[in-house]
Amino acid sequence: MNKKIILIGGYRKAVSLTASLIKKGYKITVINNDMEKCRQMAKNADVNVIFGDGTKPFVLEEAGADTAAVSIALTSDDATNLIVSELCKKKYFVRKTVALVNDPSKTEFFHKMGVDSVVCAINAITSIIEQNATVEQIANSIPLGDGRVSIAEVGVDGNSPALDKKLWEINLPKEVIIGCILRGDQTIIPRGDTRVLGGDTLVVISSTKEEQEAVIALTGK
Repeated sequence: MNKKIILIGGYRKAVSLTASLIKKGYKITVINNDMEKCRQMAKNADVNVIFGDGTKPFVLEEAGADTAAVSIALTSDDATNLIVSELCKKKYFVRKTVALVNDPSKTEFFHKMGVDSVVCAINAITSIIEQNATVEQIANSIPLGDGRVSIAEVGVDGNSPALDKKLWEINLPKEVIIGCILRGDQTIIPRGDTRVLGGDTLVVISSTKEEQEAVIALTGK
């Protein structure tokens, strides 16, 4: 059985995945375009580390993509993850391609383009919420790297500065995402023009350091 896996980008996610996969007997190669991060990952003697841009065929060739069973694209850029997955699948015939996607609206497109598995944290969180899970259960079910990501439920009342505003009109910190809106029996995946209504509960995904700032922007408290 071929147990070679290539991880592209996503330093913290790659480190966590590498530790888990090595314990299960997989052979891991990681690609990262940050030299310092490569040096850090290379401290693990069981990992083959390649410095370079994973969208470049010669970098994938150096990583041995033509002999890999699985590729996992973990960068923060959806377009990059799609390009990497397309190259691995169509040029190097990697059996299974996995791509992280930040924008849930792109999930179906990724599948249509031939990506075998598309991982979207927002979709995963929504699915769990639809099963009436608590925020604590959500946090325990979604891999959140090294704990620097926070998930919180924020209620909107009549005094909220976010009331009746579209999401793009709310002055939220850069590293804050409204993952979904709970409105009565509905679970809504919002877009920039989605309007926040009184009684809504917003599921807020943020860096830990910006959680309080996000809550203030949404509630005024």
